[in-house]
Amino acid sequence: MSQVITVNESDIALGSMGKMEAHEKGILHRAFSVFIFNTKGAMLLQQRALNKYHSGGLWSNACCSHPQPGEDTSVAAYRRLKEEMGFTANLDEAFSFLYKTNFDNGLSEHEYDHVFTGIYDGDINPDKKEVKDYCFLPMNEIRTGLQAHPQKYTSWFKIAFPKLEDYLATVSV
Repeated sequence: MSQVITVNESDIALGSMGKMEAHEKGILHRAFSVFIFNTKGAMLLQQRALNKYHSGGLWSNACCSHPQPGEDTSVAAYRRLKEEMGFTANLDEAFSFLYKTNFDNGLSEHEYDHVFTGIYDGDINPDKKEVKDYCFLPMNEIRTGLQAHPQKYTSWFKIAFPKLEDYLATVSV
């Protein structure tokens, strides 16, 4: 069974527990979100596979997951991007944020989320068990989509996107 790193609100590791138990009990744990852009500035979105344990069929960033106990978060981000989307890219840690959201199926996410960004223009070969579809969209189209149809996006993406826009306004990606 997959394990997550439980943390406090300062991201200090407290221990580990099963991923599903953490999501059932709403225990704060370490996570990461990877945002990939192409050289034209469009963002890679993935539509989560329909069989995911929550948020199936919703659109989100390139990939999200959890580092394993003893695994560096940046190493986990590289690993999971390759596993889920079938490619690697140079990643930079941009910022972190804490959030909690509940799902209709009784599960919840309570995560200290480390956000990574990268640029990639090559082939994409997603794992069909994880990803139903993907596309690159300009930031303004994503913002419009979030405003017009928020139900089509994952809860964490709706929280992270404006934070990412604020971050990107201070740096050049």
